[in-house]
Amino acid sequence: QVHLVESGGGLVRAGDSLRLSCAASGGTFSSYAMGWFRQAPGKERDFVAGLNRWGGTTTYADSVKGRFTISRDNAKNTVYLQMSSLKAEDTAVYYCAARETSTTTTFRSNALYDNWGQGTQVTVSS
Repeated sequence: QVHLVESGGGLVRAGDSLRLSCAASGGTFSSYAMGWFRQAPGKERDFVAGLNRWGGTTTYADSVKGRFTISRDNAKNTVYLQMSSLKAEDTAVYYCAARETSTTTTFRSNALYDNWGQGTQVTVSS
């Protein structure tokens, strides 16, 4: 099991940028595909972005494609979510997730991830 801790959330204005970080410990980081999810009040937890073990393959929700970028630094055991052109509808708690895998696949379903961070709040004011 890997322990995940998100950071970098905050209150920003529409159009601003923000970078979230997720630090992993307790496992071999390069063995995990990583993902970012978000949950707005009263809504389900939705997929945002995913990244394979080596960072060579990414996948994004349509709502963030072209605005968000997921990346990882396996030497630092950290995955990032760079968010730009933020909108009020991006307001949510953002969660980092990890799935141990021997493949180079990305994963979009929250049911496929078995390690989760505690979340970090992102609030975008319009």
